[in-house]
Amino acid sequence: MLSFQTTRREFLRLGVAGLGLPAMSATSAMADGQAASGQHGPGFGQAKSVLIVFTGGGQSQLEMWDPKPEAPAIVRGEFGAIRTPVPGTLLGEHTPRVAALADRYTILRSMSHEDLDHGTATYLALTGHYHKIRSGNPSPSPADKPTFGSLLTRVRPTREFAHTAVHLNAPLFSPREPAPGQFAGLLGRDYEPLQVGATGGRNAALPGLADQPGLPPVRVAARQKLLAAIDSYRDRLEANPLLAGRDTLYRQAWRMLANPACRQAFDLSREPIALRNRYGRNRSGQTCLLARRLVEAGVPLITVMWNHNARGQDLAPDQTDEYGWDTHNDIFMALRTHLLPRFDLSFSALLEDLQDRGLLETTLVVCMGEFGRAPLVARERSFAGTSPGRKHWAAAYSIVLAGAGVRAGALYGATDRLAAYPRTEPVTPWDIGATIFHALGIDPHTTFTDSLDRPYQLTEGRAVTGLFG
Repeated sequence: MLSFQTTRREFLRLGVAGLGLPAMSATSAMADGQAASGQHGPGFGQAKSVLIVFTGGGQSQLEMWDPKPEAPAIVRGEFGAIRTPVPGTLLGEHTPRVAALADRYTILRSMSHEDLDHGTATYLALTGHYHKIRSGNPSPSPADKPTFGSLLTRVRPTREFAHTAVHLNAPLFSPREPAPGQFAGLLGRDYEPLQVGATGGRNAALPGLADQPGLPPVRVAARQKLLAAIDSYRDRLEANPLLAGRDTLYRQAWRMLANPACRQAFDLSREPIALRNRYGRNRSGQTCLLARRLVEAGVPLITVMWNHNARGQDLAPDQTDEYGWDTHNDIFMALRTHLLPRFDLSFSALLEDLQDRGLLETTLVVCMGEFGRAPLVARERSFAGTSPGRKHWAAAYSIVLAGAGVRAGALYGATDRLAAYPRTEPVTPWDIGATIFHALGIDPHTTFTDSLDRPYQLTEGRAVTGLFG
């Protein structure tokens, strides 16, 4: 494992500590939604925005989306199941608010792949490609495949907002350093999503964007001209990649400062106190509220890292904000006390808020993690905790999709009686990547080139058009 200092250097070298302004480069091939949706199947082009709620660490399908009340106790666990407004659809007993909204989303219960560790499985989930290392925790690399938001910035950058893609409560650590798959990789720094860290109790998610009383626009413009004069001298110096990277960050900062609507989008103080409380006055809840504000502001792709660490409870077992979904041991305590009450509150608030504002019709919401949890409840000696849990399981797990034409109150795919393997309609992470681009009106097989003019395809997956209609 790399030391903290090494990890931090790599993190800064990749540029993710700065503001990731998309460059407006042309693509080698682009499908921008001009084709009629009928040529591509249901759901094509119905999303103006995609909002991914990423639950790092792996939610348990058995305790949440795919309970098996008839299974043996060693499989079904301690929790019961509750009914939903959708006949025949059960959810875990500790998600009552989310269960009450089951007629607004589709549960996809047949996700499946073969990667069994957080780092590379996160890479798979957020890029749609297996990492060259299977089931490991490698560091992010400039040679990595780009995350979905970077791909979108490459093939269809927005002109309505300062950034095409934003990652909130980011980056996700798995568990000691940022997981690969969250960054621009081979596309370079110009295509990094904007990375925003913890919102916490602050009103401004990016305090540096707040208006400064002693700094009117005319002084900001003067400072920009001064910087340009300095840069004209520096440009005569030998080319330096570090300076070039700094230029990218400067361009990003100026663009955001020049856009009042962009600055306001990050100001949570503009929201009613009651609504902020409804989302939950905690890190994940306020991040979900910020995500809704960015949807309103026109950001095409927002990724919420619902928890910033896949397994932060090892270091801070009494701090709910630190908990991730990697529940090898003590799963029932962790879910009952820390994870499920907070998720039930914030995710249900997000769905309700989007629908109440008329945004759900044009926003594809995808709640997913990198995998699920094992059907067998057992204690693992190599992990902290005194009671049983569930280890990693990628052969079958569940995700949830809503909005942008996704069928409401539906199930897609099914697992066997133990929630261990898909019984019908298996779906892969690369298929979900294809579905995201499909919903945005982009042919998933669109090609693009990197800085060396090498061609790549957005995804090898197929859009799951059966989710729509």
